[in-house]
Amino acid sequence: MKTKNTNYVKCIAAAVMALGTAASGMAVAQSGRDVGAFNAAYSSSWYILPSANMIDPESRFGTNERGEGLGIRFGKVVSPAWDIQFGTTYSSVSESNVNYRQNTLGIDAVYLFSRDRFRPLVLIGGGAQYDRVRGNRGNADQTSPYVNAGLGFQYSFSPQWGMQADVRRSYAFLDGDDFGFDHANTDILTVGFTYAFDKPAPRTAVSRSSPPVASPEPIAVVTPPPSPAPVPVVSPPPAPPRLERYTLSSTELFAFDSSTLLLPQPKLDEIASALSRNPQVGNVAVTGYTDRLGSDKYNVALSQRRAESVKAYIAGKGVDAGRLTAAGKGEQDPVVQCNDRNRADLIRCLQPNRRVEVEQIVLERRVP
Repeated sequence: MKTKNTNYVKCIAAAVMALGTAASGMAVAQSGRDVGAFNAAYSSSWYILPSANMIDPESRFGTNERGEGLGIRFGKVVSPAWDIQFGTTYSSVSESNVNYRQNTLGIDAVYLFSRDRFRPLVLIGGGAQYDRVRGNRGNADQTSPYVNAGLGFQYSFSPQWGMQADVRRSYAFLDGDDFGFDHANTDILTVGFTYAFDKPAPRTAVSRSSPPVASPEPIAVVTPPPSPAPVPVVSPPPAPPRLERYTLSSTELFAFDSSTLLLPQPKLDEIASALSRNPQVGNVAVTGYTDRLGSDKYNVALSQRRAESVKAYIAGKGVDAGRLTAAGKGEQDPVVQCNDRNRADLIRCLQPNRRVEVEQIVLERRVP
């Protein structure tokens, strides 16, 4: 491979890494913002990706220069980890004695390592590539199949707006003698903005109402008969703490498909404070649940990580971790059953099933 191509690959890879570092910094600075509603809408929405491209074509086309171009793709989320993107690009390179043009029409499978605000990705795909050369040594053009692979990242600015940057290499299978060689490599840097067509659904908190608090029963006091020695009156022991289950919506706690707690968490602070006031209460169960979307193995693992995150947060507020247990039950014990055909409606309907329950919590004490 020519030295220019090698240096160019290093440059564009460094550019993508720099963009990723900048986006990561923005994600840390805005980590307190709620992105749960964004991910719920994005997971069911088509999106558009207009882009600007920089290409470094095969030197055997007669050029040693890099060129620029534009592209547009449409994307769709098909699972918690995979997107499909398809579209077209136009790029050209001009020198004093040659003009090179490249058009592509293809589809890519994109694997994202998370659905947080910053999402690293790898991609692989293929399609059709049109190459045309006009120059002093003659004219030639041809449409050929190609495959490509690359890496990059996505970053969300808001519930509907975001960006994608990636660097990829394509391999075109040239057929015939139009160019005098049978394959061509092209390095491509792409930077573009994404816009999701669906607006996020409004987030609603899901909680179970607590049973009514029973009024304390009056305690009868019997006056002892006169005695040479007064008989002390022994006060009854205080009533045990009232224990109950507390349910928190995962939308309030986590971003979509994430086990990292969103901050602040005033309800978890209230739970930790109640447990600190009542150290005699142990065996506090923290249980995570998901909806039925996705595989059972994946959902159980996600619910376990979310339960562990809640346990760690409460323990970080001064509660002995030995008093807490964490368990993930995946899609077990659903609160609601939904049969919606539209994916966005189905996600909203199943929202009560995505939750974390904390059992045996002291919220108040009876007064004797």
